[in-house]
Amino acid sequence: MIFMYKAVIFDLDGTLLDSVDDIVYTLNQTLEQFSVAPVSREQTVSYIGNGASELVRLAIGLKNEGRLAEILACYKKAYAASDSSRTKVFEGEMQALLKMQAAGVKLAVLTNKPHAVAVKSIKQFFGGLNFDCVQGQQEGMPLKPAPQGLLKIIEDMGVSKRECLFVGDGEADVAVAQNAGVDCASVLWGYRTREQLEKIGAKIFVSSFGELLKIIL
Repeated sequence: MIFMYKAVIFDLDGTLLDSVDDIVYTLNQTLEQFSVAPVSREQTVSYIGNGASELVRLAIGLKNEGRLAEILACYKKAYAASDSSRTKVFEGEMQALLKMQAAGVKLAVLTNKPHAVAVKSIKQFFGGLNFDCVQGQQEGMPLKPAPQGLLKIIEDMGVSKRECLFVGDGEADVAVAQNAGVDCASVLWGYRTREQLEKIGAKIFVSSFGELLKIIL
């Protein structure tokens, strides 16, 4: 059987993992240490998607920007040590990923989450799956929506851009796919609304992993 896509590259937070409760818990623990006001879950959701540095910068506000490096280092250390007990996968996800893998579709992850944490999360929640590549934020590789990370994954997997589908829930995901010349499916179970994603040019939407499977298989 010939499939439309030979490789699917996923965002992580809001796409493969519902991780916001762990993020807001660790973030507020960190803010408390520096006597900075806590943020709500809703605020945290709006801050997710552009990396830890941007998350913390938005959380601490302009008056605390001079302490960004110190607070960011503390947050990253605390989040890396987290047991992720508040994080979970989405409904129907594991069955869908297993079907993709069984069909021979290559799987990968591109996230703005720190690389070591991304690798740890994949091992913790997807130990029974084989991801061909997991790429998080690290020195020398620009964050999404810059296309370099996505293009490197495509090259490393040995597929063409037209054989790849990028799947994500945020504006940076739509933009990185556009910048790399790759099709993008925007998921509606994540941290952005359809209206927010349409504003940046999203065209393909899925409301469940079952719908996503129909696009791929």
